[in-house]
Amino acid sequence: MAIDLVSRKDWGARAPRGSYTTLTSTKGVKVHYTGGRVEPAIVDDHAKCVAVVKSIQSFHMDGNGWLDIGYSMVACPHRKVFVGRGPGHLPAANGPGLNSGHYAVLGLVGNSGLVQPPDGMLYGILDAIAYLRDTGGAGTEIKGHRDGYSTDCPGAALYAWVQKGAPSPGGEPPTGPGPESHPVFSGRLLKYPPVLRGDDVRTWQAQMEKRGFTLDVDGAYGPGSREVCRTFQREQGLGVDGIVGKLTWDAAWEAPLA
Repeated sequence: MAIDLVSRKDWGARAPRGSYTTLTSTKGVKVHYTGGRVEPAIVDDHAKCVAVVKSIQSFHMDGNGWLDIGYSMVACPHRKVFVGRGPGHLPAANGPGLNSGHYAVLGLVGNSGLVQPPDGMLYGILDAIAYLRDTGGAGTEIKGHRDGYSTDCPGAALYAWVQKGAPSPGGEPPTGPGPESHPVFSGRLLKYPPVLRGDDVRTWQAQMEKRGFTLDVDGAYGPGSREVCRTFQREQGLGVDGIVGKLTWDAAWEAPLA
């Protein structure tokens, strides 16, 4: 399956203080929100999403005394999914006695500021759930944190979405359009440095050339491709990081031509 993963290394995660408890299967996933204020500016700047995730990890480790961030995965407005504790590891965010029943997926919305999850975040949560099912033995249940634990989490907006069955925004497939619409994202992030080479790079470059950008369609993702990517991301209102993830890949075919 395609998912735009942000590895622990890429978001600058601190090393856990100890060993995780192994978790081989669960009933499903519980959805969370931050419980605090989330600045709406994160929608326009993915770097701010990274900063929020790092601050949550620090609070969990230094404030709660946990061995690591408490969530399994974290979804941001740019349809990027941060690896928290990851699949196969017991989370800590669901509450005492409840962590072995469900993985914990956080959507970066709060109780003030950004409270309504953008479509990209909902897709990211769905991507995280599918990933945990594929790689971590997650069951089919999708619950809110408040289901079984006394809390307002995941907030009114996210919980209403969960109660509806966590539908894809607009009724579209959560993994994006199929091969009939455009080439499916391979799941590999295209970024530089170092120079990445492959058919997926060439496919993306050829599409960007069709959109009017000037670049070498040589299958090598270097500084020139990165600058084209950044320019395109600015034009489309995406997080400007110069990395072709799923959101940027899909937009290359789906965004209207200027």
